[in-house]
Amino acid sequence: MSVPDPVSTARPRRIVAQHSAIRDDIGDLTTRRPLPGPRLSQLDPFLFLNHHGPQVYPPNNHGLPFGPHPHRGFETVTFILEGSLAHADSADHQSVIHAGGVQWMTAGSGIVHAEISPPEFLRDGGPLEILQLWINLPARLKMSEPRYIGLQQASIPAIALAGGGELNLIAGEFEGQRGPVESLTDVFMSTLTLTAGASPTLPAPAGRQVFLYLIDGEVSVGGDDVKAQHLIELETQGDRVELTATTESRLIFGHAAVIDEPVVSHGPFVMNTREEIVAAIDDYQAGHFGGLAQ
Repeated sequence: MSVPDPVSTARPRRIVAQHSAIRDDIGDLTTRRPLPGPRLSQLDPFLFLNHHGPQVYPPNNHGLPFGPHPHRGFETVTFILEGSLAHADSADHQSVIHAGGVQWMTAGSGIVHAEISPPEFLRDGGPLEILQLWINLPARLKMSEPRYIGLQQASIPAIALAGGGELNLIAGEFEGQRGPVESLTDVFMSTLTLTAGASPTLPAPAGRQVFLYLIDGEVSVGGDDVKAQHLIELETQGDRVELTATTESRLIFGHAAVIDEPVVSHGPFVMNTREEIVAAIDDYQAGHFGGLAQ
């Protein structure tokens, strides 16, 4: 086994590129998508990020348009920044998650779910901002049993950062604490809120893929300014990420092992081969994913 060069790993990560979130509205839902994008098809194992809002819905609105639909072969992580989100799926999970909460769903072998606005939001309206991230599963785990966990803000550890700001720990370990989600693939996932002048340093073990998205605010990474609503692609060498916030800022920060397997996707299915995609479609159409309780 080769030993990593300590000179190349014991240093801050450097920026490779910044990928803007391209506007792609879904009906009246403001939507921006940095991944996949024109210059980046995936950031293995991170596949997809939709940023919905921020926007304000009027009273008596139609809410979110994500009625029952299937998934297979990956996981979804949904961050509710403003508003609320009702979830129901064919594995009999149901929840309503409010601002500051997170949903983590393992589609695995196949699930049908709906992500819609709860009745009170349809009636009263209000602010809404939601992000959804897709994380790939390796071939050995693609047919795992589906599972789901819905977390309200109060159940997510909020850890003060030494350099200023706060880290909300969703999955993985940080400062001796563990997040409430036990990822199948040891994904570390968090959200950050940085105050103006905060300058934290975050561990990012060499060789793991970092996921860093600036939701809003003004931040520099390793001394280089980054843009809001941009996915920041970092090199895989280096063992930490150094951030400095000029204004109050919010980010998604995670890291994970690179899977390095073929990725074949078709709509809501992500597998390793075209034949597996055909099988997923056939299984869904045959009703093998189940359905939602009426």
